[in-house]
Amino acid sequence: MTPTTLQLEKLTCPSCMQKITTTVDEMDGVDRTKILFDASKARVYFDESIISPKEIIHKIEEIGYAAEEIK
Repeated sequence: MTPTTLQLEKLTCPSCMQKITTTVDEMDGVDRTKILFDASKARVYFDESIISPKEIIHKIEEIGYAAEEIK
């Protein structure tokens, strides 16, 4: 699994964190997501042969949050 770190925006409460985690974890190719609430960052482990960070970010944006990959 390949890890990536995303900077999240609009992360205001634990239920926001749970919504993002559940949504991303349900995507094909994603192994797991860990969100650091205080830092507004997500660490996503994924299979890069199935999904890309861009697709993960797009899904997060679809549910109303902003995300950007930290390189």
